[in-house]
Formats: sequence, C-alpha cells, structure tokens
Amino acid sequence: MAPAVNDYYEMLGVNKNASQDEIKKAYRKLARKYHPDLNPGDKTSEHKFKEINEAYSVLGDEKKRADYNQFGKSPFEAGGPWFEGARPDFGETSDFGGFGDVFSDIFGADRRHGQFARKGADMFMAIELSLEDAFTGVTRPVTITRETPCRACNGTGAESYQTCDRCKGSGKLQTSKGFFRMSQTCTSCGGSGRKITKTCKACNGRGKTLQTDTIKAKIPAGVDTGSIVKLKGMGGRGEAGGPPGDLRIEMTVRPHPVFTRKENDIYVDLPITFGEAALGAKIEVPTIDGSAVMTIP
Repeated sequence: MAPAVNDYYEMLGVNKNASQDEIKKAYRKLARKYHPDLNPGDKTSEHKFKEINEAYSVLGDEKKRADYNQFGKSPFEAGGPWFEGARPDFGETSDFGGFGDVFSDIFGADRRHGQFARKGADMFMAIELSLEDAFTGVTRPVTITRETPCRACNGTGAESYQTCDRCKGSGKLQTSKGFFRMSQTCTSCGGSGRKITKTCKACNGRGKTLQTDTIKAKIPAGVDTGSIVKLKGMGGRGEAGGPPGDLRIEMTVRPHPVFTRKENDIYVDLPITFGEAALGAKIEVPTIDGSAVMTIP
C-alpha cells in the first residue's frame, strides 16, 4: 500500500506556486476520476475523493491557503487555531495588537470569538448529456459528496470541552497601552473560547463528516461541451456562519450518430437520388425533435 499523503498540494498534484486556476483544474480532474458515482464500492477511490475535497477546501480559499503555507496542516484540525473558522489575527497583530482590533474596541465592535465568516468552497463535477437533452434542457439527478457539520458533536469536533481558563470563554485577550485598549485573539484557545478535552470519535475531531446527497440539477436548453451550470448554495459548507459555496457542473455533450452540432446549428447528411436532385422532390428529413418535410428545388 502506498504511504499516506499528508500534503494538500501533493493530494491535488500541483506545486506550491500553482495559481487558483491550476488548483481548480487539478481538483476537477481528480474529482471526476475518483467520484463515488464512477467508482461504486471502491473504498480506495472513496478515500481519495475525501482527500482531494479536504485539500481543495483549504487550497481553494486564498486565506486558508496562506495560513496552510505558513503553519501547515495541523491548525485546521481539532484544537488548532483555525478549527471551525477560529482564526487568529496573523497579519494584523503587532506590538499594538493591530489597528483593526484597536478601532474595533474603541467603537465597541467585536468579532464573535475571533471568528471570520467565510463562504464554503465551490465544488465541481462533470456530467454527460445526449445531444437531445442539450437541445431541449433536462432535469438530472446528481450525487454529490460534501462536508457537513458532524451530527454527533454538532460540528464542534469535541465529545467534551471546557471553557478556556485564560480568556474565560471570550476568545479574546484585552490589554491596555496608554490611551488605547487593545484586543488580541487568545493564543491559548485560538479564539474559540474553549478547549477540547475529549475528541469526537465520529469525525476524529474535525467537526465535519462527508455526506452524500442526490439532488436535482436543472440543465437549461442550449448547453454545449464546456458549459458550466451553477447550483447556488450546493457546495461546501461555510465557516463561522458564512454561506455555503456553489456547485458547478461542467457539461460534456456526447457525439450523435446522425447529427453534427456546430455552435447552435444542427447538421445532418442525407443522401438523395439523381432524379430527386435533377427534378426536385419533397423528402422527409430527420430533426433533433422528430421529422420534417423538406422541398428540394
């Protein structure tokens, strides 16, 4: 058995300098390859599919990616400072606690336990359509596997936890420097306001589990190979109250044995006799939605 891959870049097969487009393309390619619908009962593919979804949920988000590049994978696991969206103010903290925190305190604003609402990652999948379905539009059931809050622990990642004794559950540490009163994310709990004492066994402390759902995707008429249909809110879950991501479905229209499509036109080759060509005739012509009579002049 091949050794486990722990690096998110390796999971997606991209280098650390890859652009977001390259990361997205790599994810889409692997998602097609290992999707459960295409590999029924294959546990290895199922595991790979979980891995690439986990990797893309981090690398597909620029803020999470920057955190991962600096601190590695562990902060995204239970008890880490990025768990459940609780993210310390790196990039803002300094000797003065960061101007954002300074003025938040002066004007009474506060971020809930240091958490930043983030939209969930967009998900990608591909489906094939017949030319007829692409012409008329169709509603297709599609199966998606996405991360959802663990039901056993309500997304906390903990079977049991206790209030952080340093910040007393606020997720913030208050300090004063002269005129300014400053607030910093609690370094003991990472801003969550609590510490896990026993990890949830159902989700191994991640606070998330993979759930497979079948939904109805409405494909509009006129799509072609490469068209993307977006299902709003059907992607990965948001963090810290953020909205879910979207599901983007890429279309591939299968070649037709009779018709050829060029942009929005349909072509068909139809043999006729010499007499029909010379004298004219009325002939029956197959079309995408039945047959029609055509007059040959």
